[in-house]
Amino acid sequence: MHSILAGRRPISPGSRAGIGAAVALLALVSVIEMADGHKASYVGLVAAAPFLAAVFASWRVVLAVGAVATVVGAAFVVSDPSFPASVNVVGVGLSTGIAAAVATIRERQARRIDELFKLAQVAQQAVLRPIGPHVGTLAVAGRYISATAAADIGGDLYEALDTPYGVRMIIGDVRGKGLDAVRLASIVLGSYRHVAFERGDLRTVVADLDRAVARSVGDEDFVTAVLVEERGGTLTIVNCGHPSPLLLRRGKVIPLDPPAPVPPLGFRPEAQPRVERLEPGDRLLLFTDGLGEARREGEFFPTADRAWQLVGHGTVGDGLASLEAALHEWVHGRLDDDIALVLMEYTGPKTVASAAMPSWEVGAAGA
Repeated sequence: MHSILAGRRPISPGSRAGIGAAVALLALVSVIEMADGHKASYVGLVAAAPFLAAVFASWRVVLAVGAVATVVGAAFVVSDPSFPASVNVVGVGLSTGIAAAVATIRERQARRIDELFKLAQVAQQAVLRPIGPHVGTLAVAGRYISATAAADIGGDLYEALDTPYGVRMIIGDVRGKGLDAVRLASIVLGSYRHVAFERGDLRTVVADLDRAVARSVGDEDFVTAVLVEERGGTLTIVNCGHPSPLLLRRGKVIPLDPPAPVPPLGFRPEAQPRVERLEPGDRLLLFTDGLGEARREGEFFPTADRAWQLVGHGTVGDGLASLEAALHEWVHGRLDDDIALVLMEYTGPKTVASAAMPSWEVGAAGA
């Protein structure tokens, strides 16, 4: 039967599974019938063979299985004159037709799902573009960890850009889930990719993003975000209601908390920058709240305690891979929320005039 079904087309794993299940059933019915003697007591069970094939295989395979089932059924009916052969043949034929129709519908749905999956991949690449391994003079890596196996993107977002004002990064988390969260994340990233190159002051960038969010959401929707700028070894951070980044320096982990609490985007945050001077080898870990809220038996993942051990060594990409592996081990593979991660490493100063001055000071000087 393999040669009949294959033709010039290779048999898919699904078809092999369908053929295997059908052959197993036909063999079982044959053994039972032969053990029962000359009475065709169980021959009606062969009508189930096309339905087994329809679960996995194409309609062509289903028709071939139905033909074989008809032959097997007829062979046993011939040995039992009391059994109406026409009923057996018609029953198997009807079952084959129904099973072939089911297989056709299943194949159409599978193709549709495959098309939607490919569209989702394109959308993911448009919203969350790959970053790194280098942006400007920084080594940078980004990672998105989805809590849903069927989706690779949600309301978490990140981006890293080499702009005239230094390397600028954003990481954020949209309130809510589903398509509305993805839509708002794409709006924030689209706005950021524009204004990051146009605005010399991070506070102005925040104001522009806040207006973009306010125009696109309801009164109770918002986006937490951290904006980072590295310019000649000077790190400027603006935090809008987001988990504080972690600075990894010589074995220590330093939370870079904002000078004062600031509301998320959508609530008119008045940005208050925090400025740090970087040293060669410093690393900065940015993450969304799904990392800090990952729990095992009520115990939260110890992000700060394990940050140096996990992401303080190797390349930045290796560091995020180690962090993701440790996280999945901690929660036994079950996450409640999506997580976005960005890890950067400062390798040394950039020799540019006035490079040591952060953008918010440049804006103030220009004023």
